[in-house]
Amino acid sequence: MLTLTQELYDRIVAHARADHPDEACGIVAGPEGTGRPERFVPMLNAARSPTFYEFDSGDLLRLYRELDDRDEEPVIVYHSHTATEAYPSRTDISYANEPGAHYVLVSTADTDEAGPFQFRSYRIVDGVVTEEDVKVVAAY
Repeated sequence: MLTLTQELYDRIVAHARADHPDEACGIVAGPEGTGRPERFVPMLNAARSPTFYEFDSGDLLRLYRELDDRDEEPVIVYHSHTATEAYPSRTDISYANEPGAHYVLVSTADTDEAGPFQFRSYRIVDGVVTEEDVKVVAAY
């Protein structure tokens, strides 16, 4: 199960809506070994595409160096789908290289500023996708 704060949940959804019609992407980092998402890190979709997301390689290198310096790891890797449901595509599955991370998808298809939208979380390990429950809490 993914447990995250209402603030992090709201920030992920706001980023997905702000970047629509392009896919939004980013991570939520947490202290190594805790599995607790704490620090919201929105990233630029270098592909600037409504059907694909890609982290800029330079930004990604800087991010991983920063995570290492702060003894953090990516707890959540998130992106949005702008025209389809919040389920990992074949491309999403092939690029999932953080076996300990929660892969969050927000679908902004058929939404407006008030909603509705889908927010779903998955574990993706060795190409196997498992949906998990999401619990939103006020604070940890």
